[in-house]
Amino acid sequence: MALTTDVQAPSAGTTKPAPKRRYRPSAKYVYGTIAVLVALALWEIIAVLRLRPAIVLPGPGDVLTAFEHLFSTNEIWTDLGTSGSELLFGLLLAAVVGLPLGILIGWYRRLSYVFNPFITFLYATPRIALTPLLIIWLGIGSTSKTAIVFLMAVFPILINTATGMQSLDPAIVRVARCFGGRDLQIFRTIALPATVPFVLSGLRLAVGQALIGVFVAELSGAQSGVGMMMNNAGQQFQTSVVFAGLFIFALTGVLLNALLRRVERHFDSWRHPTH
Repeated sequence: MALTTDVQAPSAGTTKPAPKRRYRPSAKYVYGTIAVLVALALWEIIAVLRLRPAIVLPGPGDVLTAFEHLFSTNEIWTDLGTSGSELLFGLLLAAVVGLPLGILIGWYRRLSYVFNPFITFLYATPRIALTPLLIIWLGIGSTSKTAIVFLMAVFPILINTATGMQSLDPAIVRVARCFGGRDLQIFRTIALPATVPFVLSGLRLAVGQALIGVFVAELSGAQSGVGMMMNNAGQQFQTSVVFAGLFIFALTGVLLNALLRRVERHFDSWRHPTH
């Protein structure tokens, strides 16, 4: 007697669903978050125990209170708009000038011989010391502030871009020329892609320098701005407000650097092909 079973073989068209992958946070984010929380806890302990007077070192709670007070007024939006416009225009101008000039200096050796003495001289000069001259030449308004930010940010972009162009492998360029590649083709298909990581690294360095430029520029006769707010708060011993302004600058730098890191990873993927 034949036995029958209810078990059926799976048809050719059916597939077993893939198991769901559990999300596991990256180790760097876990360790970084823990380190930040520990630092905040130690800061709060020092503030609670009053190991340092509040006028010297306010606690995280005091800084949060200062944030709430600042953002409950209209002046902070004027300050943020002023500092943001100076930062944006200064960085854009630095990129517009630094990128083409860096590419030309890196691609044409003779041009680099002409500009290198001036670049070395200006880069070695403390550009913050030029603030009084820029105010005399451009006035006390936003134009001189933007010029200070530009001077602080342009050199990291220019130097990194030129270094990227000059670091091309000569063997690759020779091979491209042997296959009939013209200067424009080599420049577009080999030089520019190889320079992108250097350019983005220069932009990341320029962000930090530009934020320093914004703060320094607003110490000299500014009518509004986060730097001016911090300066006025420091003169009135409002340390928590100074910390709040410091965190505004720091968070701006962190966000801009995170954005540039994402762009850098996107353009840098060509160097790490997946199989």
